Amino acid sequence: VQLQASGGGLVQAGGSLRLSCAASGTTFRNYAVGWFRQTPGKEQEFVAAIRWNGGITYYADFVKGRFTIDKDSAKNTVYLQMSSLKPEDSAVYYCAGSSSIITSTIRIPRHYAYWGQGTQVTVSS
Repeated sequence: VQLQASGGGLVQAGGSLRLSCAASGTTFRNYAVGWFRQTPGKEQEFVAAIRWNGGITYYADFVKGRFTIDKDSAKNTVYLQMSSLKPEDSAVYYCAGSSSIITSTIRIPRHYAYWGQGTQVTVSS
């Protein structure tokens, strides 16, 4: 199973970006897919997650109302639409997948088995 994260870049504060997480070697059916971010010297931070079956979504409090996670079944891809970006949103964003995660651990990175390579998001002030 390989995950490919893409869509990062440089954007001004208040702008938008859409990150993509595409899977190869499997379909996302029965998976939960999460987005995490990390800045130098800090631990990975949960951003959002979605259960492929049923489309249940989870968000970190600091992105509610600004970020939206959704999926495209035909493309086997999960998206993170980021709007109203702030400089503090700058980080490397990673997508991760798990076929056996429970709700109580969906925000915890070590419970995900598969990881994409990360995509840099930089928000200028």
